[in-house]
Amino acid sequence: MPPTVPRLKRRAEFLKVARQGRKWAAPGLVLQAMSRDGDAPDMRAGFTVSRKVGNAVARNRARRRLKAAAEQILPDWGKPGRDYVLIGRQGTLTRTFPDLVGDLKTALDRVETRRKGGGKGKDARPRRNNAEA
Repeated sequence: MPPTVPRLKRRAEFLKVARQGRKWAAPGLVLQAMSRDGDAPDMRAGFTVSRKVGNAVARNRARRRLKAAAEQILPDWGKPGRDYVLIGRQGTLTRTFPDLVGDLKTALDRVETRRKGGGKGKDARPRRNNAEA
């Protein structure tokens, strides 16, 4: 069965999202999101799991879990014209599937609503200079 969300496949696409996009880390995954130039009608998703997560069997299992969560959530929660990269973590393997889906929903909400500038508003505390301490 073909995926409902088109895939990112080339390394350059993953690197572009990492370099230009927004990121949110949750216990089960890291989500990176980037708006594409032009009037791209569809969203795309890419999946990656590093060797830190485990051997090939563990990495493939984590990738399959991320794909299943994305197929369930992205059609309703994702925005057209965006590229999403889901990065597996150790928690991808140990969290229950409903928790993993919840992590993805939270991450999508955060990357779409977070303000630029790291979320610092007028009430942000000033940084403390080490020379003052």
